[in-house]
Amino acid sequence: GYPANVILTWKNRKNLDPKVYIPLAVLVLAGSIPGAFLLKNVDARAIKLVFGVVVVALGAEMLSREYSKKRVPSSRLGLAIIGVLCGLFGVGALLAAYVNRVTDEDSSFKANISAVFIVDNTFRIILYSALGLLTFDTVLSVLKLIPFAFLGLFLGIKCSNHMDGKNVKKITSVLLVLSGISLILKNL
Repeated sequence: GYPANVILTWKNRKNLDPKVYIPLAVLVLAGSIPGAFLLKNVDARAIKLVFGVVVVALGAEMLSREYSKKRVPSSRLGLAIIGVLCGLFGVGALLAAYVNRVTDEDSSFKANISAVFIVDNTFRIILYSALGLLTFDTVLSVLKLIPFAFLGLFLGIKCSNHMDGKNVKKITSVLLVLSGISLILKNL
């Protein structure tokens, strides 16, 4: 994710907000350490089941916000929990939910979430290497996937120029719910 996140952060750098990405990066890092130990010492199926339930609930809540007539402010406690869970599970879906709540424009969303990904990925590479979770085979797989990441980034940038932000949020919410359900069913 490094090249894509660096490109998106640079492209949207005028919309970076330290009040958004710094606290979130701290919360994510706080969840990353116990998350790495869970990954190393707990049955992955149990973690995936819990994560699936969290993703379904979060996606449903995000979708209900999009269809709600009135804007309900996010609670700081709720946002803190989302940030720590994101670090715990190490998946961007929770980051997207968090940044979605605290940014108004698409370019602000992209800049801040990409900045958090850069911090999180740097920390995880170091931590996972130290714990023996990052293997040579994993690095080789990542290198093979880089061209596809660039293709996805290019297509995503082109599509984002033609899509309404509200529709993207609704689609993202539905996909979160479906991916959470899929994760639950695969690990039952």
